[in-house]
Amino acid sequence: MVSTVTATTDAASAQAAMKKSLGMNKDDFMKLFIAQLQYQDPMKPQDPSAMLDQLSQLSLVEQSYNSNTSLNNLLKAQNNSISLTAVSFIGKDVKANGNAASFDGSTPSTLEFSLSLPSAATQLAVVDASGKVVRTTELGANTAGDKVFSWDGRDTSGALLPAGAYTFMVRATDASGKTLPATTYTTGRVDGVNLSGSTPQLSIGATSVALSDVISMGV
Repeated sequence: MVSTVTATTDAASAQAAMKKSLGMNKDDFMKLFIAQLQYQDPMKPQDPSAMLDQLSQLSLVEQSYNSNTSLNNLLKAQNNSISLTAVSFIGKDVKANGNAASFDGSTPSTLEFSLSLPSAATQLAVVDASGKVVRTTELGANTAGDKVFSWDGRDTSGALLPAGAYTFMVRATDASGKTLPATTYTTGRVDGVNLSGSTPQLSIGATSVALSDVISMGV
């Protein structure tokens, strides 16, 4: 019953779209077609092949509108599914591509990054919302792989910084001073979802990440 109602609604939507775009839909054309047959001169009938060609063209247009309506409905269903998926992330710990760090004013923030090669020297810098480097930490030599740094929310001088959104950068070099690739991640517990844009945004304290950037999710 539900599928029948949906199909009827889709057909009506396609007919309405045709009416708006072309000035007529299939029903209007059939009325015109029948009227044309009724009032044609019996001695000079209309070319039936031309009329059938017109009817065929209208059918193709109708099929195009039906396909477009079905595609739009499919996209809406997909968006609803993505929204439900995003909501299911609330309360879960995630790891995503990015370099955002949220500080709540007291609890240390976990900053994660990865080195593709061993480094002879590694430096991590925390940047505030205005773009100012507020904390620089030397992490020394590191092996390749994922690394974690716990930032206590203090600047280089030891003063406690205000709660808010921060970012961080990692610079790693080898023994010759050559810069090595370093990948940063945004991590934390999701406490909200913003569905107003084209891509759901997961809120992690004062920061947010796109659902499409999430790499992994914890329990």
